[in-house]
Amino acid sequence: MAATQAGMKRFYTLFAVVALVGLGALAYLLTRPATVSIPANVTVQPSDTSGFAGYVQGSDTAPVEITEYADYQCPFCQTFATLQMPTIEERLIRTGRVRWRYRDFPLQQHPFARLAAHSAACADEQGKYWEQHRGIYQGQPEWAGAGSAAPLFRKYAQAAGVDAARYDACMKSGKYAGRIQADYNSGIAAGVSSTPTLLVRGRLYRGRFDSDAITKLVDSLARHPTQ
Repeated sequence: MAATQAGMKRFYTLFAVVALVGLGALAYLLTRPATVSIPANVTVQPSDTSGFAGYVQGSDTAPVEITEYADYQCPFCQTFATLQMPTIEERLIRTGRVRWRYRDFPLQQHPFARLAAHSAACADEQGKYWEQHRGIYQGQPEWAGAGSAAPLFRKYAQAAGVDAARYDACMKSGKYAGRIQADYNSGIAAGVSSTPTLLVRGRLYRGRFDSDAITKLVDSLARHPTQ
């Protein structure tokens, strides 16, 4: 009888352990962020671009506007964003000399570029675009070689202060795939073929840029406003 009771006790203990493990696995499956992917070459709808033509910093009255076409997974774009843009923001954007427009140009060889762009767009819904933009670029060495970048983008978004549930729903929907494609198409139409590329008064500037060179360009354009 004692042996039977001991056996039953072991059975119920094992059953309880298995049940707890099962519940834990179920909870993980229910709460983990869904795997997401953002399609390329989608058909752009009018609603994708209504009221949108890139992400803008700077005054509407700035004498010079610069449009940057960039890819979040591009190493040169990352260097430019993290090392040069802080100085450009301080010297040119905050002083009212430049209006800066960022447009997505995700390159085919970069598997996480569209996902990164969509992550930033979802953060933009909550007024946190530039915070997420900077977080993604700063974290590029961490996520570019990862098996899945989505959890890291989500981590950056939470650090930026977004509501995680709204962000997850936005990412799962893929609602900004058309907007990203529209940016890419506009770059192709302008002659963009690599990143980063700057479009200034109808002229393309390609390659590696530094804040000093851009300041000199802005100085020159300010002296010749019609060029």
